[in-house]
This record gives sequence, structure tokens and C-alpha cells, in this order.
Amino acid sequence: MSRPLRVLYYNWVDYLDAEGRGGGVTLYQRNVMNALAGDASVEATFVSAGLSYDVPARAPRWEPVRHGPRADRDRRYEIVNSGVLAHSHLSFGDPAQVSHPATRDVFFDFVARTGPYDVIHFNNLEGLPADVLSVKQRHPETKIVFALHNYYPICPQVNLWYAERETCEDFEGGARCVGCLTHQHDARVMRIANGVSYRLRCAGLEPGTRTYDGAFRAIIWSGGRLLRAKRWLGGQRRDVAKPPVLSAEQARASAASFAARRREMIALINENCDHVLCVSDAVRVLAENYGIAPLLTTTSYIGTQAAEMFAQTQPDDTALGKPTLTLGYLGYMRRDKGFYFLLDALEALPPQIATRLRIVIAARTVDRATLARVMRLGDHLAEVVHHDGYTHNDLDTILAPVDVGVVPVLWHDNLPQVAIEMHARHIPLLTSDMGGAQELGGDTQMIFTAGDPADFERAIARLLQGDVDTASYWHGAMPPVTMPAHVDQLLDLYRSD
Repeated sequence: MSRPLRVLYYNWVDYLDAEGRGGGVTLYQRNVMNALAGDASVEATFVSAGLSYDVPARAPRWEPVRHGPRADRDRRYEIVNSGVLAHSHLSFGDPAQVSHPATRDVFFDFVARTGPYDVIHFNNLEGLPADVLSVKQRHPETKIVFALHNYYPICPQVNLWYAERETCEDFEGGARCVGCLTHQHDARVMRIANGVSYRLRCAGLEPGTRTYDGAFRAIIWSGGRLLRAKRWLGGQRRDVAKPPVLSAEQARASAASFAARRREMIALINENCDHVLCVSDAVRVLAENYGIAPLLTTTSYIGTQAAEMFAQTQPDDTALGKPTLTLGYLGYMRRDKGFYFLLDALEALPPQIATRLRIVIAARTVDRATLARVMRLGDHLAEVVHHDGYTHNDLDTILAPVDVGVVPVLWHDNLPQVAIEMHARHIPLLTSDMGGAQELGGDTQMIFTAGDPADFERAIARLLQGDVDTASYWHGAMPPVTMPAHVDQLLDLYRSD
């Protein structure tokens, strides 16, 4: 009997993380690991980095995960004391994101001691120096796969979204990166906080419990007072939440460093990766435009459990062209997601259009002013329904009245999970022309120019006039990828010559 295919996965967050950090990529990693657990022909191992630290600081090391759920303890590992804090914002501008020899060598040691691996699949590089990709030079027989779930190698902010207000199409040789973050955490404080959390977890305490939360607050409060005292004695009274003010010479040096970061990360990918998986065509085109070798790139739509709904539902032939149309928005009240653009665009609609629209918004409230603005829309539209957040189990009820989903993103959103959730239920999508959501539907009339209220109005008018044919839309639509189908595609890729 041949030995199983050995695959090592990396993401900065443990896929069984008790706090659910890492968003959709963590969920995706968990789904992949669960799918492979029942396949005797595959042996899957996982490692994370960038979250667990010792206090006081020590050299990087690797170890089996000693905290959190006891499930899968035989295949979950982590690098403790990584030289690169995760997520990316916490180590923004740190040269260690490109190279940190001590952390790189620990990763190499982990691979040597727990391997050999047929495949190392990076679902991220946050939490590790990018030069870990050179593991290919030590193990040329190992296939290196890198998945672009965000734009971290290109953008240290990860989503090409400048200063929390606009898409970044030109980083101006790194100069725009220098002033991109509106708030920046003190790396020393974050390492201490992560170190306290790591020790409490290893002691069997978990976030969200009264014992953990009380102990964590007490230790951090005491440590914070000590750190503030040290800064005061040293004459450092700067508010650590605000990025430092740089001289012109310092700004130029910082810009050059950001430019080198992008150049060196792309070079490491091109030199060491066998495959670069892009979660949509939009991501693939963008990656190639930024210099990732086209011979390496493949569009690989991720599998989701939501995709199973596609076979269980049918299109509503009456969804488009109704006298009163119900729109649906899922996700976050965030500028990059287009939420505030959507409010602007709806408020600007003329009464003859606005009074024929209802909207269902399922998004956690961020502040009272935004909620008040949402509620005032009810005086302009036919109706507004707001759900203050949601769970997966709520979605069928929330989406039941929705005729058209709206995905108004203003950034190069790789492929939003919320778009798949609605698409899989045969809810047609009205999307902006940025990111991967536009690839799901089958009618270009359901796509409007990102950030353009006039074009959004034109798209809504077409829907109300019945100018978009439901049958035509679904005829050209892309069936979402199920998790089993996606895992089969991954295994085919891993086993290919």
C-alpha cells in the first residue's frame, strides 16, 4: 500500500481558534482539514504563527498546540515567538515581514522534523517572514502552493485600501504606504498581550470566561501602567495609537522599504512557488499585473458549505421587475465594503424609484449615528429592515424576502462569502465592478461602477423596469463550488506532475 500524500497547511490563526479570528480564511481552513480528516490517502498537518509569545521574550520555537480545543492535537502546531506579529497591521512596515532568520530557521526545522511533506500549502504569509518560501530550496521535491486570499504580498495593509477611505491603485513607490494606517499599535504592547493570553490559555483558561477575562485585564492593566511609566521617564509621551510623524528623509527611507517589501515578496513567490491559487479571476488578473508570474497562477474558487444550497433552491422567475423590489445587504458596516456608499446612493434616489424599494440590512451596528441614518432611510424607501448581526443559522429567515442581493464593494474584494451565501440561494446579485463577486452572476446589466451613485441608480431602474431577464441571468451564472469538489481539485493539483 502506498503511503498517504503528506500536506502541510499554514495560516496565521489556528483553524480551531477559540475566538474565531481570521474570518473566512479560518473557516475555509477548518473546512479543508475536516474534509481531509476522512481521507485515508491524505495526511494533513497544520501550523500557525504570529499570535503566541513568551513573557519575557524568548527565541522562536515550534511546538504542538497546547491550548484551545483538544480536537486534532496530533496535527496542530504553532510557532511561538515569531519575529512577525500577526495580523499584518500589527507588524506594518516591519522588515521582518520579508526576512527574519531566526523565525525562518525555526520553520525550516519544523518542516525537517515533522516532514517530509509532498505539499506545503500557505493560505497566508502573515505571521511568518516571506523568506520561509525558500524552504523550496531545501526541499525541491516538495510542491509549494500559495493561495491569495488577500493581497498581503502586494500590500502591507492586505486589501489595497488606502487610509480607510479609498482603493489604492498606485502606491507611488511606497510613499502612500508610509501614511496609510490611521492607527498603529505598539508592537511591544501587542507581544505582551499575546504573551499573557498564551500563558492563560496554556493554563486551561479560555477567552470569554470570567476567570480568563478578569486575569487578562488585571495583568494588562498592571503592565500598561509600567510601560507608560517607562515611556514618561524616557520622555516618550506620544500617543501610541497614532503613527509617528516622520521627517522628509525618514519618509523617503520608509517608502523605499515598502517598495522593497513588495518587490522582494513577489520575487520570493516567483522563485519558490509551484502554484499561486487565486480565489477569483479578478484576483488572478490583479496578481499578474503586480508581477506574479502568469505561469504560476490558477483561478481556484474556494469551496463553501453554502454551495450545497444551490441544488436545494430554485430561481424566482418573478424576482426582477416587481412593482416593489426588496434588496438585501449582508456583512459589515464598513466603508471598504461599500456600506456607506450604499447609504449615500439610496438617499440620492429620486422618489419615483426610492418608494419602490425595500431593503433588508443584516450587519452589526457600529455606532448610533449610523443606525439612525439607516432608520431614516425608512422615510425615503418603502421599508427598511435591520438585523443587528446574524449567524449562519439565521440566513434563510433573513434572506427569505430578498429579491436581489447587493454587493457594493469599493475595494478589490477577492470573493466575498456573503455574495456566495446569497448566490447559492438563487438570489441574483447586483454588484460593483470590483473584486470577484461580479463573476458569480450571468448578466453584465447587474454590474455597476464602484462608487458611482448615478450608475447604481441606472442599475436599479433597469431592475424595476424589468429589463433584466431572470432566466438569462441564471443561464450564465456560475454554480458555486462545493467543499468536496474543491478538495478534489486541490488533491488533483497536489498530485499533478
